[in-house]
Amino acid sequence: MESQSYEETQINQSTAQFEDDIPGVITSTSAKIPSNDEQGWQEWVDVVVEFLAKVPEQLGNFFSNYQQPLTTLGLILTAGITVYITLSVLDAIDNIPLLSSILELVGLGYTAWFVTRYLLKASTRQELFAEFNGLKQQVLGKNQG
Repeated sequence: MESQSYEETQINQSTAQFEDDIPGVITSTSAKIPSNDEQGWQEWVDVVVEFLAKVPEQLGNFFSNYQQPLTTLGLILTAGITVYITLSVLDAIDNIPLLSSILELVGLGYTAWFVTRYLLKASTRQELFAEFNGLKQQVLGKNQG
């Protein structure tokens, strides 16, 4: 008899867990209290989120405070990259067998024409300096002399 009462007690306890359930409805379990590990993790997440929220403002302040040095650094880097690419293209052109020789001949021909056109006579040298000064005034302004 005792064994039956013990078994009945066990069955009653196991069915008592499911008495609140409604068939076809998903029910939630009791509210979960966060453990110390989850609270510590949440604190770290809050710190990271707070830091990331301040990043755009800090970047804006940094760029406004150091605008001129950053612009200068950007121009220097751009000039360096441009020189590197130009030298790479020239090296590629130099590796083409006949093209480099043809370009050297064109350069020599232009140099010879420039010397005969502008540098042999005094009047043509004055014309060259007048053109140079006119270009300088266009670039730098009329007040330069």
